[in-house]
Amino acid sequence: MTPDHPTAPQGADFPFYNGQPVALGARQWCFVLLALAAAYGALYIPAMVAWRMSGGWAAAIPAIVFPALPLLALRAVAGPQWQVLFRRMGWRDVRLAIGLVLLSITVTVVVALVVSRLFGAVPNPVIKALAGMGTAEKLVFMASTIPHLIGEEILTVLPFLAFLTWLAGPVGWPRRRAIVGAWVLASVLFGALHLPTYGWNVAQSLVIISTSRMVLWLAYLRTRNLSVAALAHILNDWLLLSFVLLLGAIIG
Repeated sequence: MTPDHPTAPQGADFPFYNGQPVALGARQWCFVLLALAAAYGALYIPAMVAWRMSGGWAAAIPAIVFPALPLLALRAVAGPQWQVLFRRMGWRDVRLAIGLVLLSITVTVVVALVVSRLFGAVPNPVIKALAGMGTAEKLVFMASTIPHLIGEEILTVLPFLAFLTWLAGPVGWPRRRAIVGAWVLASVLFGALHLPTYGWNVAQSLVIISTSRMVLWLAYLRTRNLSVAALAHILNDWLLLSFVLLLGAIIG
């Protein structure tokens, strides 16, 4: 980690959408997004679900496959330039990640209270699975969330860049409008993909999850660095899961 540096490297822009560092065409983006869809869809294969919820080392298998498959696809079409998604972090980046976690939790709680009162809410199945695990299993499970949450960041950044390529290119939107449009579309897509997790509760997935995603995703919009976005996501989910575990220990 560097001692300190500006939040976004000087002159840094989002990659691929404007041909820098390499151009990705429609066919290449389709290939990458299909690999991403396959990686995400595999999480719902019964064996993968059982491994994820097992609390044992088997939980690491789907967690590793999830981010690895789309990154391999990106490597196939972009060559070594796929690494531009990840940069070193400075202390300002860490502070930004922590600040966005606090903002995300605050915003999400407020939105969740409103949405749950109007439309109801479905508990996350991970919470129930954690309650039935022993201490060692919980530690293994928490460790396996690291690659999984990196995968969720990839699940946002690749559609974001694909949308940005489309909006700033064929659609012809100005850069700023294209960025905002891609940010919104990627966040809503992220929420929609959580519909099976939350019992197809549309309001919970498209409002609560998408809102939380939009706030945390400011880390990438600000830094152009997926490492910072992943750090914010990991801190956010670990803080929430730790609170649930602590609450369960107190009540239990």
